[in-house]
Amino acid sequence: MEIQFFKDFDFKGFWSECSYSARDYIGNIPDNEMIDSVQKELGYKLPGSYIQMMKTQNGGLANKSVFPTAEANSWADDHVAITGIMGIGRERIYSLCGEKGSRFVIEELGYPAIGVYFADCPSAGNDMVALDYTNCGKDGEPEIVHVDLENGFKKTFLAKDFETFIKGLKKEEEFDVE
Repeated sequence: MEIQFFKDFDFKGFWSECSYSARDYIGNIPDNEMIDSVQKELGYKLPGSYIQMMKTQNGGLANKSVFPTAEANSWADDHVAITGIMGIGRERIYSLCGEKGSRFVIEELGYPAIGVYFADCPSAGNDMVALDYTNCGKDGEPEIVHVDLENGFKKTFLAKDFETFIKGLKKEEEFDVE
């Protein structure tokens, strides 16, 4: 029996429907072969909640794009913002294994190899959000962290798992954003 995630969560209005999202983020819905291939290439088992979400829409810009934090970072005093969530695949620039995907972030931008970088931020590469496998191993349930290049790749804990992170995202209007 497959575990169901997001039981009490309504995705209506979650995703942005702009052309940029369609062109650079949203990939074809991944089949099991693609999922296995991407996991093998990345070296990590993706969370079930992430896979389930990508089977409804495979990546994109989020209308709910702000996550509250208890500590300040280079972006804001009380939150981090994401631009988009990378889908499972290779065909889009911002896919997990795409041109600007997780391996690019580690190999070209020098981010720490703690897991899978799945969400970029409006800072143009100066901070990212990752599935952090440091405490659980390559097959465990990763925590969600914000990694801040501007502060020496400082890692800030965001959520205990992917589903909690997605459910915790808020609309930008809920924060004092200049």
